[in-house]
Parts: sequence; structure tokens; C-alpha cells
Amino acid sequence: MTPSRALIKTLAVLVACASLSACASKVPGRIDKAETPTEHFPLTAKEQPHEIALAIHANGVSTTQAAALSGFVEDWRTAGGGIITIQAPVAGADPALAGRMGDSVTDALIAIGVDQSAIQLLGYDAQGSAVAPIRVSYQALEAVVAPCGLKWGNLSSSATNQVQQNFGCAVTANMAAQIANPADILAPQGLTPVDAGRRQTVIDKYRKGELTASAKDEQAQGVVSNAVK
Repeated sequence: MTPSRALIKTLAVLVACASLSACASKVPGRIDKAETPTEHFPLTAKEQPHEIALAIHANGVSTTQAAALSGFVEDWRTAGGGIITIQAPVAGADPALAGRMGDSVTDALIAIGVDQSAIQLLGYDAQGSAVAPIRVSYQALEAVVAPCGLKWGNLSSSATNQVQQNFGCAVTANMAAQIANPADILAPQGLTPVDAGRRQTVIDKYRKGELTASAKDEQAQGVVSNAVK
């Protein structure tokens, strides 16, 4: 074997050994498993206040405000209900008028269908403001994701086996925007009661070797009428 070939063979063995040694040793900052999108930007649900502000009128709730309260109550029901808090300014320009407006808002909510036990009337310090509004609010769960997309790291480097800074950002942000009931993030919804009667009927038919499907509706035929109307 020529000296040059022997040198090349020796170098190849040394490189292979160095590679194995590098794999066996623990590299600082290295992680064993790359994070998934939901681990990198976890999606959570937190209680957030949902509030509307109503200007104070001498005649009580206006038509526009009544419509706004109707939409507000619809969102409140979708969010699962809870306590609706009405806050009237107690140190505004006219505390007495603010109190009457608070009562008017209470009556409007009851008229929409909110139970009086779910309404709480409180006061807040308006610090003498002449335009302090009535605040109507409730607490509801809201899907929350950590801020992302602020900056990008070096996409060509993955020596530590870590995911890139924004990996999973769009996935969880889109999930947060689309989830109808944020409570589903914390726990699955409870199962509805089973139909024990229907279940027993199907089991009995199965044991007898009969069809378990429901009877066919003769009126539910996919035939297009040729009649001229």
C-alpha cells in the first residue's frame, strides 16, 4: 500500500471515530425531540371581559342601545351565560340619572330574556366625568395563543435539533380564530344521555337476525317530478 493511500485510510478512520464520539456526547443546548406546533405555541383558554358602553339618556335605553344589548345577550348565551354586570358611574355629572339609566338597562336585559338572578348592578368612580357611560360586561373564555411572527431566526441552522422560532404560529393562531367554544380547549364537552330504548331495539333485532336499520320512508325518494307548474 502506498503511503498516500495509507494516509487517506487512516484519516477516514479518524473521521468516523470523531463522528461516533460526537453522536455519543451530549451537545449543550441539544434537545432529544423537536417540539410540535401545539407544544411550541400552546393554545389555551382564559377568561376575558366582554363589555359594551352605553351613553346615558334621560329617557332610558334608546332603540339603538336595545339592539346592541340584544346582540350582546346573544353572544353571552353562546359563551355559556354567567353573570352580567352593569356598572353605573356614581361620581359622574348626574349620579341620580346614571342610577335610573342602570335600572333601565336592567329592565331591557330582562325583557330580552336574561334572568334577573344573572344581573348584577354595581357602581364605579367616574371621577366627575360628564360623559361617563354605563358599562355592561360579562366574563367569557377566549382562545389565547402566545404572540408569534415577530421575528425569524436562521432557517438554515438546525444543529441543536430545535424548531424555528415561528414554527406552529399560524396553526395555533388559526385554531384560536376558528374555535366556536373556547371551553373545548380546556376539556371535552360531556356526552349526552344514551337512547337506551333504541339501543335495546337494535340489539333485539340483531339477535333475531333482522335488519337493524330504520324503516325506509317511501316519500323520501329521489325522483324528480316532470309536472309543469
